[in-house]
Amino acid sequence: MSNEALTMRGPVHGTKDAKRVAIGSGVGAVIETYDFIGFGTAAALYFGHAFFPGTDPVTGTLASFATLGVGFAARPLGGIIGGHLGDKVGRKPVLVTSLILMGLATFAIGLLPTYAMVGLFAPALLVFVRIVQGLAFGAEWGGAILMSYEHAPWKSKGKFTGIVQAGFPVGLLLANLVFLFSVQLGSELAWRIPFLASIFLVIVGLIIRSKVPESPVFDEVKQSGDIVKAPIVEVLKTDWRNIVKGIGLRIAETAGYAVSITYMISYLNSQHLADKTQTLVALCIASAIGIFATQAWGALTDRIGRRPVYIWSCAFAVLFAIPMFLLVNTGLFFFVIATIVVSYAICQNSLAGAQGAWFPELFQAKTRASGASLAYQISAMISGFTPFITTLLFVAFGWVGPALLFGAYALIGLWAAIVTKETWGKRERELADEATKSTPQSVTA
Repeated sequence: MSNEALTMRGPVHGTKDAKRVAIGSGVGAVIETYDFIGFGTAAALYFGHAFFPGTDPVTGTLASFATLGVGFAARPLGGIIGGHLGDKVGRKPVLVTSLILMGLATFAIGLLPTYAMVGLFAPALLVFVRIVQGLAFGAEWGGAILMSYEHAPWKSKGKFTGIVQAGFPVGLLLANLVFLFSVQLGSELAWRIPFLASIFLVIVGLIIRSKVPESPVFDEVKQSGDIVKAPIVEVLKTDWRNIVKGIGLRIAETAGYAVSITYMISYLNSQHLADKTQTLVALCIASAIGIFATQAWGALTDRIGRRPVYIWSCAFAVLFAIPMFLLVNTGLFFFVIATIVVSYAICQNSLAGAQGAWFPELFQAKTRASGASLAYQISAMISGFTPFITTLLFVAFGWVGPALLFGAYALIGLWAAIVTKETWGKRERELADEATKSTPQSVTA
C-alpha cells in the first residue's frame, strides 16, 4: 500500500496532545474573533457617530465601514508574515505573538479619544489600531489551524480543525453578548466596555497557548532539513493555482458573511426592521447555534469529503440570496432570527468547517503555513470592504443590490469548489482506514 496521498499529515492516530492543541487553538480563535468581529459590530452601531460626526447617517456608516475594511486589507500582510515565520521558526511562536498583538490593539480601542475630544486625530488613531488588528488576525489563523490539523488523527482532521473553526462563532457570541449588555448603558460605555473587557480573555488565552506543544509535522520538516529559505516565494512559484482557488473558496464564506451578517446589522437598524437589542439577540442565537454547526460540518467532511460540503452549501447560498432579504423585509422578528441563523449556520459555518482541513491539505508541509495563510487572508481584502460596497449598492439599487452581491460571492465559491481537487476522497479514506488498522496506536500516541 502507498500512502503518498496522505504524506505529511502527522501521526496516523494523531498525538496525545491533539485535543489539547485543538482546544488551545480554538481558545485563541475565540479571542481573536471577539476582538476583530467586535469591531465590526461597533462600526455598524456606534463608530459612525463617535469618530465621523457631522455627516448624514449613510456617510457616517460608509466611513466606519471603510475603517473596518482597513483591518481586512492588512490581513494578507499579516498572513504573509505569519506564514513565513510559521514555516521558518514554527507554528507555536506565531500563535503566541499574534494573540499578544491583537489583545493590546483591541484594549487600546477602548481607550481611544473620540472626534469630539481630539478632532481628526481620533479617526486616524482608529485606523492605525485597526491596521494592527488586521496584521495580528492575518497571522493568527494559519498557525492555529495548522497546529490542530497536524496533531489530529488522519481520519478526524475535519473534526479537530472544526473545533478551532468553532472558536469563531464562540467569539462572535461573546462579543455580541457583551454588546447586548453594554447597549443598555448608553453613551460611550456601550462600545468601550466590550474592547476593554477583552484583556481578560487575552490573559486566559496566553496561559493556555503557552502550554501547547509544537506541530509534529513542522518538527519533522525541520529535522529533515527541508526548511525553505523563502516559503512565500516557493509557494507562489509551485502552488499559485491552489492559492487562487483558495481565495475563491474563501470569498464565498468571508465576503458572504460580510453581506449577510456585518452589513445586515446596519441594514436592519437603518431600515427600522429591528432595533439594536433585537439585532444583537438574533446574532447571539445564530452564533450559539453556529458553535455546534461548525463542528458538525467539519466532522461531516471526514465522512464524505471536503468538496461535496462546499459545493452543496455554495449552491444553497446562491438560491438563498433573494429570499434572505425578502424575509427580513417583513420586519417580523421571527423571520429576522431565522434568516440570520440560516445565513450563518448553513451558508457560513459549513464553509468554515470544511476549510479547516481542506486548506492545509492543498499545500506541501514545508510551505503549508504560507500557502494556507495567503489563500485564507487575501480574500479578506474583498470581504473587508464588502459592507462599504454593499452600502453603495443599496443606495443605488435598494436591497436587490446587496442580495445579488451575496449570490455572486456564492457563485465564485461554487466555481472554486468545482475546480479544486478533493483531498479527502474515497481513495484517501480507504488508505487511512488501512493505515489506522495496521498501525499500533501506542506508536503515535
